[in-house]
Amino acid sequence: MNGAFMHVAHRLTFVDLIWQEKRIEHWLRFGRFCQEHRLDRRRRTIGFAPGNVFAVVRWAGNDYGTVVSRLDILRAVGRGEAFQTLPFVKPGAEILLRISGWPKVERVLQAVDAVEALGIDPCVVSPDHWRHVHNRMVAGEPFRTYTRAQHAAWLKRRRVGV
Repeated sequence: MNGAFMHVAHRLTFVDLIWQEKRIEHWLRFGRFCQEHRLDRRRRTIGFAPGNVFAVVRWAGNDYGTVVSRLDILRAVGRGEAFQTLPFVKPGAEILLRISGWPKVERVLQAVDAVEALGIDPCVVSPDHWRHVHNRMVAGEPFRTYTRAQHAAWLKRRRVGV
């Protein structure tokens, strides 16, 4: 690898994805990755630039059914930013939402679908919305749906740097 590539690669957040039908499935639900490395037909590693928001669904099963269902919405961090470690993310990321159990995962997937139904890419939604969804679900309370007005306000706040 040339030096310029290595310099950029050190700033990326890498996510390992795997697909072994009906055994282990880690897939990207949304997000804009800037680098991809296929290890083989079942495994790949994707890289996200700092600030990018993405969602990874992790599912595992055996002959008796589902063993694990998780969904993580994460923000790739830049050099010097605080982050949390996750087993499939290098070096780590900011956790905006972390949920487990298929009924809860399904509710979050429906929230992502609702955002997409508004014509909004979920990776540009306000990170505060994903935190809100996480906190309300953990508390066992209903969460507010994302609106176009919220999104417009988020875009304006982001433009002025608040």
